[in-house]
Amino acid sequence: MMIRHAVLQLKPKKGHVGHNLERIGQALREIRHHRPDVVVLPEAFLSGYFLQGGVREVALTQSELAAAMSALYDSLAWDGPLDVVLGFYERDGGIYYNSAAYLELGGRGLLNIHRKVFLPTYGVFDEERYISRGNRVEAFDTRFGRVAILICEDFWHSITGMIAALDGAEIIYVPSASPARGFAGAEPANVIRWKSLTQAVAAEHGLYVVLSSLVGLEAGKGLVGGSVITGPEGNILGAAPVFEEAVLLGDIDLARIPPVRYDNPLLADMEAGLPLLMSDLERVMAGSKVLEKIPRPVRGKALVRG
Repeated sequence: MMIRHAVLQLKPKKGHVGHNLERIGQALREIRHHRPDVVVLPEAFLSGYFLQGGVREVALTQSELAAAMSALYDSLAWDGPLDVVLGFYERDGGIYYNSAAYLELGGRGLLNIHRKVFLPTYGVFDEERYISRGNRVEAFDTRFGRVAILICEDFWHSITGMIAALDGAEIIYVPSASPARGFAGAEPANVIRWKSLTQAVAAEHGLYVVLSSLVGLEAGKGLVGGSVITGPEGNILGAAPVFEEAVLLGDIDLARIPPVRYDNPLLADMEAGLPLLMSDLERVMAGSKVLEKIPRPVRGKALVRG
């Protein structure tokens, strides 16, 4: 069965959740004739990414997000269920997260929330000053198959894709907000890097990667776009342009995964070999000189919930 995906590479209005919800509705009305099964939006699309202390003014609880998306779906009079992957800032009591939701609209509603684990605080980034880390990477079941969500830098660490794949993920969704950098080539260097990462992870684990990247200008930084859909052989099936809004359509065939994994059984080898290396992993974690040199944040908010 082909699963039609629509990656909505859109520019949000910074700090205006209501406007951005309307923008999603507008985009869905424009593409409904393509009959997408899954729609994928970028990191923090509901509010914009570079908010710093403004996160608390736009963050939603899980129930608030589910209600808002359900109301949006009802307004569309959509024919049948629609699955949506959406980045937003989440409020859980007095703790805030950079999160992404998977919703089955017109069906079971909110299926999963992933809270970003790796919060960049270097270069132009300052996430960990304002939000807390999640602490889980997990796959979950949808009406199409088993999938996982990783948010932006989460995907840059090889262990996260490995965990998702070992947990049964056939598709990894990656909402991202990536400011452009490196202009020596035909494309910004980070776009080239993102493409190579999706290809490497997809090929190693024999799965699909769907990257939805934010676009627009925020806080003087140009968010680059360049969303991609990558197949289990490591081939890019479709790519969106940089620096402009776009809709990237692509059909995913999960039946491709078993023969690819049969011919290139790296995931099976990882599953068999990883237990043999667990003692070494525990050893290096216990005695890592690199970890000892990393300054630990000192502040009053929890860092381990998620």
